This record gives sequence, structure tokens and C-alpha cells, in this order.
Amino acid sequence: MNISIILAAGEGTRMKSKLPKVLHKICGKPILEYVLNASKGAEVQKNIVIVGYGGEEVKEYFKEEDIIFENQPIGEDAPYGTGFAVMQGLKHIDDESTVVVLCGDTPLITKETLNSLFEYHKQGDYACTVLTAVLEDPTGYGRILRDDKGNIKRIVEHKDATVDEQKIKEINSGVYCFNGKLLKYGLGKIKADNAQGELYLTDVVEILGKEGYNVGAYIVGDSVEIHGINNRVQLAFCDKVMRKRINERHMLNGVTLIDPETSYIEEGVTIGRDTIIYPNVVLEGNTSIGCNCIIRSNTRIVDSSLADGVVVESSLIEESIVGEGTKIGPNAHLRPKSHIGKNVKIGNFVETKNAKLGDNTKAGHLAYIGDAIVGRNVNIGCGVIFVNYNGKDKQITKVGDNVFIGSNSNLVAPVNIEDWAYIAAGSTIVEDVEEGALSIARAQQINKQDWVEKKGLKNKN
Repeated sequence: MNISIILAAGEGTRMKSKLPKVLHKICGKPILEYVLNASKGAEVQKNIVIVGYGGEEVKEYFKEEDIIFENQPIGEDAPYGTGFAVMQGLKHIDDESTVVVLCGDTPLITKETLNSLFEYHKQGDYACTVLTAVLEDPTGYGRILRDDKGNIKRIVEHKDATVDEQKIKEINSGVYCFNGKLLKYGLGKIKADNAQGELYLTDVVEILGKEGYNVGAYIVGDSVEIHGINNRVQLAFCDKVMRKRINERHMLNGVTLIDPETSYIEEGVTIGRDTIIYPNVVLEGNTSIGCNCIIRSNTRIVDSSLADGVVVESSLIEESIVGEGTKIGPNAHLRPKSHIGKNVKIGNFVETKNAKLGDNTKAGHLAYIGDAIVGRNVNIGCGVIFVNYNGKDKQITKVGDNVFIGSNSNLVAPVNIEDWAYIAAGSTIVEDVEEGALSIARAQQINKQDWVEKKGLKNKN
């Protein structure tokens, strides 16, 4: 069985945040989620997460996941260190298992790298395999010291390394693969007899090597994968790398990104072939976009579904469904629970909320459609307001098929406008309108002749 122990107990003081470090997000998902996904993708059957600071928040976020959580004791008497953290998960490990130890703050690690690490470890019959990287500037990292056969003798921290050892460019990533039995054995022999008074997992590597066990080193293909996050600058770096990966995956799948550098697409968003994404577009959450869509600049789409052939111009769409061939914007706002049919036109400065619009309906500009059920082939004129709120409760307006609603009309809910009804411009509708009727609900126009002259206003400046 493949088992992971993911170290996620750090407070992350350099993040300067009340939020646990591993819950900070890159491309819309917590740091820890990427590590878990890489582990699961490498066919790890059991994932053990070691939590400490903010542990309850971490558990709550991932409560639906198949994860074993263990708490790392916090306090002056706790020895701390990576070795101590790993000890908290030992009761879930059997002797025959293969255990990978991962850092919860390295979201760029991939399932492909972990699969290669497992394969290298098992084929070499190693007691332990360390994932290493070769860096041009290895300052601050522990150096890998190998013997004549290429096995690791020990890992020396930068501050403890000699001048010659500091010239070594192969470094420890903090990711390890162990035989379950030998991991338990090695952890049982380490001591906190160092300046920090901590139990180090690197000591297990040295102990196994000294006792004649083979300790291998697998060099990661792309050193960016081991990049950890300790502050907001590193958070931004990882976000940029992840965004590049996501964008390249979409482009290779047939999506055109006019300017990938300015396209922000979160992990989990799906986009169909031949869709074109213009610069400065933000796609978030569980958003799905069909084929042959055009999403123009300055659009943000959140947790929404767009069918094929939809065109969106500089608009905000939230938790909504948009049918095939519909055109949105510019500067439209689809608020949550908007369900827009096929070939609908939602024009500039039109806002919808909790509204269902049937196929071929048009709201060209400057309208508010809230708490409404609108049929097919409806024309909603400029300045139309669905008056849905009486100061206490929301009410529903129902509009049938083939209705014409003239400009600057108010539909005061609850009200029902039946099929083929016409609403005269400027009307305030407070009662139901029957099928095929024309409703005029406005004050009678009165023109008072010579009123300006009688008031003596004609000659005033």
C-alpha cells in the first residue's frame, strides 16, 4: 500500500495572517488541496495529514475528503521538527507499506513526479529515497552528500556545511519515500540533541545510511515543483506558475487565449474547444464554458455554466446558467440563480437575479429583471424594472410568451402578464394583464396652452 504523510502543522508566521498557511489559495484552491490531489493522482491509498496551528479550520475545510488527520502537539514541551511531525502518523502505517512524506506548503508538486519517485524507490529496493533538485543557487537548502555508489550518505544543512559542501548544488526537497518498517525503526532512534531541540527526519536518512541500508536520491525534472510557500511573495510566485500550467492545458486542448499572461482561470474550470478568451478575463470556481464561445475582456464568470456559442462582453456572471447562442453585455450583471435560455440578448447595463428567461427573449439595455419567470420571444424595453421587493418580502413576476414590455415600465410583483400581452411605455403595472390585451397604466397627458407666457417665464434669463 502507498501511504502519504503530509506535514501541514506549521503556523506560517511569515504569511502574517490568521488563516492557516495551507488554506491560503492559489488559483482558487487551498495550497494543501494541490498536494492532496498530487498524492491521490499517484495512487496513494491512504493520506495522513498532520495539523497543528489552525488544525480545526483545516479539518473543517476538508471534512468531505477521505483524509486521516492527526494533531501535532503544540507547546513548550513539544520537541517539534519534521521527525516529530511524522511520528504522529506512524500508527496508521504497516511495515509493508511504502510511505511518501510530503510538505503541505509545496503545491507545485505533480502526480507524475510522485509516480516516478515511487517507481525509482521500488525498483532500486531502497530503504529511503530522497527527492532532490539541482539548483544554480542552493543557498539555504540542505545539501545531498553521496557515496561512491551514488547512495546518499547524509544531508547536511546549509549553516552546518563546510565551504566545499556549500558548493554542492544538489539539495534536499523535503520529500521522502520510505519503507514503512524502516521508517518506524529510524524514527525510534533519532534524538533532539541539536541547537533547536527538534527531531529531524533527515537524521533518519543518515541513520539508515550508516547502518548499511541503501538510501537513494531521485532528482526532480523541474526544480520549480519543490518550491515552498512561506510568505506572500512565494504565494504569488506559485500562483503564477500554476496559472501558466492551467492556461497551457486549456490551449493544448483547443482553447484560444489571446494573452495567456492576463487570463486568470482557476483550477477546475472547464472550457470547450474553439472558445476564445480575450485578455483580462477571470474564470472562477465550478465554471463550465462550452465550445465556440467568445469571452471578451474585463469579464468575470463565477460558478456558472455557459452553453456552446455564447458571447460575453465585459460582464459579471455569478452562479448562473446561460443557454446556447446567447449574447451577454457589455456591462451586464447576471446575479445568482439567473437561468437564461437559448439565443437570448442581455444587453448593456441589464441586471438579472433569480430570474428565468425563455428562448429568444431580449432585454437590450438598462433593465432590472429580478425574481421573475419570463417566457419565450419577450421584448423587455429600455428602463424596465421588475419591482420585486416591498421592503419586507420578495415577490415573483410571471411574464408569458410573446409579450412586449414598453420602455420605462414598472412591473410591481406579484403580477402575471399573460401571453401576447402588450405593456405601453411608461406604465406601472400592479394588476394582472390578460392574454392579448394592451395595458396602459400612466397618468393622462394634459397640455396647457400658453402656460410659459402666462407665467412670465419666456423673457427670463
